[in-house]
Formats: sequence, structure tokens, C-alpha cells
Amino acid sequence: MPEQPISELLNLQGQVALVTGGGRGIGRATAELLLEAGAKVVIASRGAEALLAAGRELALIYGADRILATPADVADEAAVASLLERISEQWGRLDILVNNAGIIHFGSIETITPTSWAEVLGANLTGAYLAARAAAVLMRQQHYGRIINIASVSGQTGGVSAGVDYAASKGGMIAFTKALSRDLAPYGVTVNAIAPGQIDADPALLSPEARQRVTQMIPLARLGTPREIAYAVLFLASPMAAYITGATLDVNGGI
Repeated sequence: MPEQPISELLNLQGQVALVTGGGRGIGRATAELLLEAGAKVVIASRGAEALLAAGRELALIYGADRILATPADVADEAAVASLLERISEQWGRLDILVNNAGIIHFGSIETITPTSWAEVLGANLTGAYLAARAAAVLMRQQHYGRIINIASVSGQTGGVSAGVDYAASKGGMIAFTKALSRDLAPYGVTVNAIAPGQIDADPALLSPEARQRVTQMIPLARLGTPREIAYAVLFLASPMAAYITGATLDVNGGI
């Protein structure tokens, strides 16, 4: 691989990215950073209202020809197929997939019902599988691609307060990343995961007491920001990470 100047290493001009769960939080920050780097970006989410609002705001800044907001439930195979078909028709390729969509439940196993278990595993893990499976068709044809899965420290440690369904889904995503990286490596596609710690994406998610308790556990003594996770996504999507695959990058303040 020829060496590139530093000025080109973070330039994603001409590339197309799909960010699931792109309407808010980590997904929104990631979409914005990829747009800043020159990529065309598709954001998808079940929450149509927030998604479309984010699409309008990003279009005003980066141009309507570079952002596509498409409501879609990634746990629905038909919806994912339709989403990838639209991307192919619009831009003819897909270079970067960021599997960020997900939901979280809290509580002990007694409070996690079979219905909530299926909902979390469907959104967090099955959705990543369906999106990656569909994206891989285009990426194999291109002989190039970057798949980046947003996992969690909960998938490595069992978490602090998240339910067993969330921890299981994120642990599964890390194992999925390792297996898929071997599957797609012959086609020039890398697959990596990012494991965030507690990110300050939704103020309503933690009570003041819980926020203080979690912050005290973090050596850097603060919560992370969505933008800090987006920086890791940009690195893994860039040529700088061309020889990294099957890895999980911890972005957790040392927790």
C-alpha cells in the first residue's frame, strides 16, 4: 500500500458511509464527523422524527446532496434490504458501515422479560448482523470496505447497571466482529469494534446520583462525549487503520 501524506489520511471524499442510529448521540456525532471528512453519509434509525430533523440540520451545513436520512428498523430484514437498495441506487457504492443502532434496558434478570430480551438482542445484535450481511454484498464487489461496530464496555465486563440483555448483545457484537473480520478479510474489508464506556449522550439516562457514582469509577474522572467516539470511528474508517481488523478499541476513560 503506497504511503499517503498526512493531509490525505483523514480525507474520505468520494466515499459513502451508512450510520445506523444516526439521529442522535454517538450516531449523530459520527455522521457529522464523516461529513466533515468529505464522505457522503446515510443515516438510518427507527425514530423517524429525530432522524429527519438531524438530516435537515446536516443538509443545511454540508449540502443536501451529501446526506440521506432514511427511517429504517435494522432488526427488520426487509427494511435493511430496502435501505441498501436505496443507497446503491443513489450512490452506487458503500464504503463504511457504522453499526451504532441500539437500545438499552436496566435492571436485574427478573425485570428483563423475554419480550425485552428479544427487543434488545434484535436491535443491538441482529440489526448489526443484518446490516453487515447486506453491506458485505457491495463491499465484496468493490473489494473494499470498513465495518465498525459500536459495542460497549458492558460487553467486556458485564456493565455496571445495564441489564443482562444489553450486556449479552454487546458481548455478542464483539465476538461477531472477530468472526466477521476473518470472513471478509480476503475481500479487502476490515471489521472492527469500538467499546465506549459511559458516554454523555442522553442527560436523562442517568440520575445525578448514578452519574456521580459512574464518574467516580472512571480514572479520567468524567464521562465521554459522542464526538470522542466519532473520532475513533474516523480513525478506523481511514487508511491509517488499514492493517487493523478483528480488534476492539476501548474508548472509556480508563474504566
